[in-house]
Amino acid sequence: MAQHQLDARYLLCPLPVIRTQQKIAGLDDGDRLEVAATDPGVLEDIPAWCRVHGHRFHGSRREGETLFLDIEVTRP
Repeated sequence: MAQHQLDARYLLCPLPVIRTQQKIAGLDDGDRLEVAATDPGVLEDIPAWCRVHGHRFHGSRREGETLFLDIEVTRP
């Protein structure tokens, strides 16, 4: 399991989700991805995307204007 980061700050919907999808495509099962974003829409969009694609969303936190979302890559 490896830890990865994605900087999607200052991107507006749907770009944070698209960048997340692109990044996860190159990751292995069990890897973790922390997405940094400033668009508040990611708080709904990324967990929904994870549910649709079978990845585990482990929550989010806010530091100032930046939101951090924790995703675990799960592959069938």
